[in-house]
Amino acid sequence: MAYPTVSKPYGLRPVNLIGGQVFAGSTRQLKIASAYGTDIFFGDVVKLASSGTIQVDSGTTTATPVGVFMGCTYTDPSTKQKRFSQYWPASTVASDAMAYVADDPDVLFKVVTVSSGTTVAFYGQTLVGNNAALVQNAGSTTSGDSAVAIDGSSAATTASLPIRIVDVVPDTANSSGDYCEFICTWNKPYITLTEGTPNTVAWNGGHQYLNPTGV
Repeated sequence: MAYPTVSKPYGLRPVNLIGGQVFAGSTRQLKIASAYGTDIFFGDVVKLASSGTIQVDSGTTTATPVGVFMGCTYTDPSTKQKRFSQYWPASTVASDAMAYVADDPDVLFKVVTVSSGTTVAFYGQTLVGNNAALVQNAGSTTSGDSAVAIDGSSAATTASLPIRIVDVVPDTANSSGDYCEFICTWNKPYITLTEGTPNTVAWNGGHQYLNPTGV
């Protein structure tokens, strides 16, 4: 069967773990603050706030992700019934709201490359091994799916870029041998040094579980 046409980005889709580790598709339930005022879509990048609750990580050239949002549960205030939802509707009042988050720092995810916005674009094998910026497109309240992508033109060795490209999705190759989907993982935190008396070191970016200073 032919590989489906990739017509638009769909967020981050976990597919594996680094190094062939066993991947069970597991998630962690993390709390969403009641009335949190931003939609969170299936495949969005999320982070932990200092309150211990989940928020959208809207970073592009930098980010501090804890994982990928994979849906949520909450008591629907209009029906008083438990709801299992593909996305979190902004400003929903629900004290029991919980997000399902793929939070393993070693997760590998499939993601679409774009030239800008939601315009799917093809890039070569040379992207593999580089870092890339996120493109934070708005998701769909109809499907509940994210539209986050990565900017293929941003690929570089810049330490602060939040995504590490580790492989291509071979079935997306076009006649030129370029690809529009790549396998990626989170980049690691990086250190900055500020010279002074004394010098100060700060940890920045990367997956929140790997940052030794915490959230």
